[in-house]
Amino acid sequence: MASDLLTMPGLLRHNAAVHRDRPAMVTETASLTHAQLDRDSATLARRLVALGVGSSSRVGLVMENGTQWAVIAAAIMRIGAIVVPLSTLLKPPELLSQLQTATVTELIMTPGFLDRDYLDDLELAAPGVREQVSEGRRHVELPNLRRVWLAGELTAHPVDAEILMALEDSVRPADDLVVLFTSGSRGTPKGVIHTHGGAIRAVAAGLACRCVGPEERLYIPMPFFWTGGFSGGLMTALVAGATLLTEAAPEVGSTLELLQRERATLFRGWPDQAARLASHPDFASVSLSHLGPGSLPAVLPPQLQPAPGARANLFGMTETFGPYCGDRLDIDLPPEKYGSCGRPFDGLQVRVVDLESGIECPPGADGEISVRGPTVMRGICGRTRAETFDADGFYRTGDIGAVDAEGYLWYRSRRDDMFKIKGATVYPSEVEGALRGLVQVLEAFVTNVAGEAGDRVGALVITSLAPAALDTAVRTRLSSFKVPTLWYVTERIEDVPRSASDKVDKAALQSLIERHGTRMSGEATANSAPQKGT
Repeated sequence: MASDLLTMPGLLRHNAAVHRDRPAMVTETASLTHAQLDRDSATLARRLVALGVGSSSRVGLVMENGTQWAVIAAAIMRIGAIVVPLSTLLKPPELLSQLQTATVTELIMTPGFLDRDYLDDLELAAPGVREQVSEGRRHVELPNLRRVWLAGELTAHPVDAEILMALEDSVRPADDLVVLFTSGSRGTPKGVIHTHGGAIRAVAAGLACRCVGPEERLYIPMPFFWTGGFSGGLMTALVAGATLLTEAAPEVGSTLELLQRERATLFRGWPDQAARLASHPDFASVSLSHLGPGSLPAVLPPQLQPAPGARANLFGMTETFGPYCGDRLDIDLPPEKYGSCGRPFDGLQVRVVDLESGIECPPGADGEISVRGPTVMRGICGRTRAETFDADGFYRTGDIGAVDAEGYLWYRSRRDDMFKIKGATVYPSEVEGALRGLVQVLEAFVTNVAGEAGDRVGALVITSLAPAALDTAVRTRLSSFKVPTLWYVTERIEDVPRSASDKVDKAALQSLIERHGTRMSGEATANSAPQKGT
């Protein structure tokens, strides 16, 4: 990419000139063209500078998806300040922790969303903070925080346009753009730092695989405070010059109406969301004829749905600003590569290392996936480079997988999710994949469940099938020791326990399956499970 497109101010100005009247974003109630986004964010940026926001600022943003979020974030980034998207789902202690971790200097909040009052939450997190900072005093819990604004309070006499232009011209691709918090199912979220150039290159590298070009109308419901919404949605629309369709609070009826009204061409939401849409009584009467084959299969007509595993499982993480490995989503993989994640994007190196020694594994052998390249994060808040990367500059991801001789990546599990059954390794993702391949299964979640004789394989399955039918069907796809022996079967996706980050809550999942799961008789024994090393 040209160097002038590797910073947010350059990208915004380019889109205003080249994609001027094309919508950059459409929501249920609002629309914003690329030209309007450039103009409105420039106007707000001049006010932010007058309010004291500058290149050393880290500006927290607590707000639901919408055009206002995009304008505010673009204004922050185009003057060289760093945007820190914060979840609208955070509880007060979590909010305090992330404000501290990212050393947020200014905070912009929506008054409320979905029955939450964020000023009340902030007061609970750090009593007296808003009053103190408004008086120019520092709060002992948040000593870096200088100002707190509601979104409607960003008013000031703007600085001259020449000042804004000078600030924009000083932004370099190596400058920090964003601090994104990971949303793992366990552990403390990490504040991941990405630069302008790294983030834009990461998005650009995956556009072809994701089938996103300027003419696409891409539906992404993920919140902008997560990588899926910020990188996969907002930044994707900006880098591609495309149109993003999004919602603040997706509901099946409103989503179907938005997809039809706006002639969505790509649906890349959550797989379980796609399943809910497809099973809704109104689905058959809604025209989604504009959707292309790169969309999630559940919302496509039968003739466009690929066979299970035929399309690459795009693979990435917050630390890589989204997918770093994949293949075209509108074309089947070679049959022998079904189930793989495709190959690493250009410029990114992937190697698999032994869990203990760190030595690179031979092709096809399982180990921990490590990544290196210009699109990998610059660092993690509060950690040194030595604590983040190995001696060769690789980031060890905590994901378990293998790379075959042709360079295709095969994901197995998270390092802390894999478990043993009578000495043999079980990867939850493998069992989940087998279950999702059954015709009447909408979704499946697999974990280990403790028992008197050791771990057991437990599964929560969204289906109308009975546990006995599931057991029989999946035994044709899996070795006996991998077959779940505890089944929690439901037809309600809402029964899946989730954390505030909307990831599956592993501890709650284990408890649910253990307390209410149906036990099958085929538990693995020392004779039915292969021995360690086989």
